[in-house]
Amino acid sequence: MQADRQMDDELERLKQRRLMEMQRQMLLKQIKDQEPKPEPSKEPTNDEVLGRHFKERAWEVWNAAKAQYPQVMPQVEKLLVDAIKQGKVKDALDGANLMGFFRQIGLPVRLETRIRISEHGELKTLEQKMKEEG
Repeated sequence: MQADRQMDDELERLKQRRLMEMQRQMLLKQIKDQEPKPEPSKEPTNDEVLGRHFKERAWEVWNAAKAQYPQVMPQVEKLLVDAIKQGKVKDALDGANLMGFFRQIGLPVRLETRIRISEHGELKTLEQKMKEEG
C-alpha cells in the first residue's frame, strides 16, 4: 500500500514538473511575441523605381541599352534612379523619351526592327511578301 502511495506521489511530482515546464514555455512564447519586431526598412530596388516611371516600350529600350552598353549602364541606372527619387524626373518615360535621353548622353541605342505586312489577317515579313510576289 505504501508502494502505491509512493508511486502516486512520484506521479504527482512529475505532473507538477511538467505543468511548470509548459507554463514557462508559454510565458517565454508570450514575451517573444510581445517584443517589437524591427520593421525592415524596405528600400525599393532600382527596377521597382524604374518600373513606376517606365511606360509602354521603355523596358525594351532599357534592356537593349543594357545589352549594348554593359559597362556604362550601371552608372546611368544609378543616376536615373537618383533623379527619380529626388523628384527631378516626374513624368512617365516611354520608349521614345528614353531613346532621346540615351542619344543626348551619347548612347545611340539600336533596336531590332522588323517590317511586317498584314494581309488577310495574317502578318507576313517583308521577305515573305516579296517571295510570294516574285
